Amino acid sequence: MAAIPRVVKDDLRYDAVPWARFDHAYGSAQDVPALLETVRLGDARASEGALATLWNRLAHQGGTSTAGALAVPFLLRVAFAHPRHRASLVRLTASVAHRMPWGDGTRGGLLRVGLPADRPRYEQDGSLANRSIEAARSAVAADAALLLHLLDDPDPEVRHAVAQAAAVVPPPAPVVAAVLHGRLAVEEDPAVRASLVLALGQLAWETRDPATTALLHAWWRDEARPPEVRVGAALAWLCLTDDPIPADLDAFLDTAVTDDLVELLAAVPWLDAVEDLDERNGLLVCLHQMRHPEDFAWLAD
Repeated sequence: MAAIPRVVKDDLRYDAVPWARFDHAYGSAQDVPALLETVRLGDARASEGALATLWNRLAHQGGTSTAGALAVPFLLRVAFAHPRHRASLVRLTASVAHRMPWGDGTRGGLLRVGLPADRPRYEQDGSLANRSIEAARSAVAADAALLLHLLDDPDPEVRHAVAQAAAVVPPPAPVVAAVLHGRLAVEEDPAVRASLVLALGQLAWETRDPATTALLHAWWRDEARPPEVRVGAALAWLCLTDDPIPADLDAFLDTAVTDDLVELLAAVPWLDAVEDLDERNGLLVCLHQMRHPEDFAWLAD
């Protein structure tokens, strides 16, 4: 990833990358450039099919691949230039740079991006998932400025996806965090605000950054803030601390988590990933897992 020159990425010079040396879930990655180019050209039917194939090849059943990491710079540039499939392309970028979530909304899992170094996992293409995720995260970090520019996109689905993808950048990421903070101050969509809060928590998760932990604690306690920000901050704070859930936080969540809020936050990528099939109840599932971790010990395996 580090050896790919910027001009290769910016000019979409797919042929400069040795795709045939790498694999995805269905074999050789040499078909990836043609799929990317078909999406870029934008023909309605052809681009839809190519995008679906890219998802299936690069992030099959929620996994990742070496080809997925190599595709990150091109996914972002095609997304930036062509809004038709922008949200899906950015979500795919986030997916290949993230461990398979397995419906994990626990305090130890909701904001976890990578895999423990001492617990290697292999993808369907035979690659070491730990390394593929690390490479993809580095690729996102290298193009963070391009990605963050899309926070101004008028489509909230794109802004959700950008928050999700930006949050995979390895620490330290002060510039990314500062841009997300700035967007939160002007964001008008409530669900996107929750995504931005969770993204800030995820950026701090690996280091358990004390400043972010303190800020999130202050946010969920601040009655002047809207409920989606307070609930998002509460979830993120619980992931950043090992303290028992305070009684006042439990009481706040019982009051704030209404049916309307559960439906509203169903669009948040972190909660969408843990919801029951077709139920749009990710927030409820997440809270149940956080409050009763003894019932979900298998998620830590």
